[in-house]
Amino acid sequence: MSSVTSTGGATGRRRIMHVGSVGMIFGGLLILVGSLLPWVSTPVGHLSGVAGAGLWTLCAGTIAVAGALLPYRRVAFAHALLPGIAVAVLVAWQLLRIAQLSASTDSWGSLLPGIGLVVAGGGAFVLVRTALRIRAAE
Repeated sequence: MSSVTSTGGATGRRRIMHVGSVGMIFGGLLILVGSLLPWVSTPVGHLSGVAGAGLWTLCAGTIAVAGALLPYRRVAFAHALLPGIAVAVLVAWQLLRIAQLSASTDSWGSLLPGIGLVVAGGGAFVLVRTALRIRAAE
């Protein structure tokens, strides 16, 4: 349970990386980049993710990257699972909102998910999968 490894003498070295660090960094960076990219494509332009729920996903991506640098697995598990689920819920909500607006205005194909929404959803998938990997390693 201790994260201090002995190198033979009285000096010890603290391990920072854990089994989910790489996945958490990758998923967190995907979410951070996806938050800044366009989330909705319209015929007249694009709507940025930062204009709406992208601010929340930006915070979640930061939490995920920060959790990757913590040496404790249980804390890292929470830093992977909670932001992953939160971003997945926000992405699903945005997709449902696009479908609802398209149905109510009878303009299917006018509002399309942007690349930022897809990238953020991919980052959420990576974080949830990494959380499951961390849980299985305990």
